[in-house]
Amino acid sequence: MPDLPHLTETDRALYQWQMWVPGIGEEGQRKLKGATVLISRVGGLGGLVALELAAAGVGRLILAHGGKLKLADLNRQLLQTRDHLGKPRINSVVSRLKDLNPDCEIVGVPENVSEANGDALVAHADVVVDAAPLFQERLALNSAAVRARKPMVECAMHTLEATLTTFIPGTTGCLACYVPEVPASWTRQFPVFGAVSGTVACLGAMEVIKLITGIGQPLAGEMLCMDLSRMSFRHLKLPHRPDCEVCGAQVF
Repeated sequence: MPDLPHLTETDRALYQWQMWVPGIGEEGQRKLKGATVLISRVGGLGGLVALELAAAGVGRLILAHGGKLKLADLNRQLLQTRDHLGKPRINSVVSRLKDLNPDCEIVGVPENVSEANGDALVAHADVVVDAAPLFQERLALNSAAVRARKPMVECAMHTLEATLTTFIPGTTGCLACYVPEVPASWTRQFPVFGAVSGTVACLGAMEVIKLITGIGQPLAGEMLCMDLSRMSFRHLKLPHRPDCEVCGAQVF
């Protein structure tokens, strides 16, 4: 982001509280305004990542999510409302985010990330967020991010557990280092509480903000594992696998 946009007086008034955070200031806010973030899926997890980033002043969001809204989505997809049942999910998400921040450019892509579209979507982003529930999408996005050498914030949850890590090509391993293929036991439907999705979503949004602004230390090379049934948090090291078919050939 070499040419950072200038802040307007409205920007300064709107974001003054977060500009007081040490390390942010005007330059950090300009970095947020000049950034483009791709989010794969904007449901219960990715939707709240998008909400936090739009509220924080990220200038451009590319949101990829296919399908139509179902009643069972509403326990966790907090950007949705019942009057949108049966309609494309992405349309209502874009509308809600534009209401929150009309100055944020929001690009809605009415399809999920795949091997066919991953490279084109990632090419436009500074940071990529994986919030997809299906491993096929997650691995496709991971491969595209590695090829483009774009950092990817990986958010996931299941029942009362959640995980978070950040992959930085050339510095850390990638998703395929520890999940090289779709697990045989994986099912399309799984237990989920909205509060668990929301917890990891807020932490994931903070990872994105750190990557864009340079404040703090991202979860690079390690994974935060959360068991919310006991409020237990622990860190696991994620070493790069030299034999990884996706990132193994990169120079470290």
